[in-house]
Amino acid sequence: MLKVAVIGLGDISGIHLAAIQANPNAYLAAVCDINEGLKNGFDPKVNFYTDYQQMLESEALDCVHVCLPHYLHYPVTKACVEKGVHVIQEKPLALNTDEGMELLKLEEENSNVKICVCFQNRYNESFETLLKIARKGIYGTVLGVKGLVTWFRPREYYEAKPWRGIMKYAGGGVMINQSIHTLDLMQLLGGDIEDIRGTISQLLQYDIEVEDTASSHIQFKNGARGLFFATIANAENSSVELEILFEKAKFSIKDSILTRIHENGEREDLAEDIKLPGSKFYYGASHVKLINRFYDCIIQNAHDYVHVKDALPSIKMIDAIRKSSEQKKEIIMEVF
Repeated sequence: MLKVAVIGLGDISGIHLAAIQANPNAYLAAVCDINEGLKNGFDPKVNFYTDYQQMLESEALDCVHVCLPHYLHYPVTKACVEKGVHVIQEKPLALNTDEGMELLKLEEENSNVKICVCFQNRYNESFETLLKIARKGIYGTVLGVKGLVTWFRPREYYEAKPWRGIMKYAGGGVMINQSIHTLDLMQLLGGDIEDIRGTISQLLQYDIEVEDTASSHIQFKNGARGLFFATIANAENSSVELEILFEKAKFSIKDSILTRIHENGEREDLAEDIKLPGSKFYYGASHVKLINRFYDCIIQNAHDYVHVKDALPSIKMIDAIRKSSEQKKEIIMEVF
């Protein structure tokens, strides 16, 4: 069995802990968090640490789940990999492209150690079905891809965890935190990107450094056009919307349902995501699929998981949108 640990016991860790508990090929050996008061929530057989370096020295681990604030992703993943421990790292891959490239170098120089990035929405039933449709090419070439994220975050969201609003700790706001999954799915559907022109702004009167709203036009190398818009200035957390236009058909994902939209306006539902009871809707239910697949890859020494190189495009897109907003011009993606 795989001996597993979790570093960081914040909001998202519950999803990881439940997946570990449900997997017959793994067991939770240790957890780590700077808040020692969380120790009481675990079985005494699970070793509790407040220092991840000490945990890595003391435990002979097979896999570590990194569920930490963004600025700790790279250093903690690096420490695990250098100990020969496989890593499941929560999104984002890194704070920026430069740090992402350091992670790519780390992955390439340690080919015996696997790093999986949590882009679990790739495994949503709706998106898996849509991506298969796109790759078959039966409806012609892709003409356009649209991604919309209109959510709400109160001021207290940043007051409770101030790192979220500080650029050097978060790496950004709505793009890297709330809508990076949407950017990831858009580039999978649209393919390689030629250039991006975008804007970022703050619509809310919060005392934060990071953007709360972003928009961009994306020009794909195959000629398709993309439109991306994300904000946390909405009145509620509305459903993420993803739409793809082919020469001969149009499909959308909304409310976790993939729908084909016919020319006469009729809608045909094709696939629906599995729901995870008791979880925030935007977490989805595919963490379990991603984690189980990665564990299988560790056991079988397979490679069918989300690698560092797979997660890099979304970080590059975020950096390009930010740079475009600053320079007020389109950014050629080959620059990154």
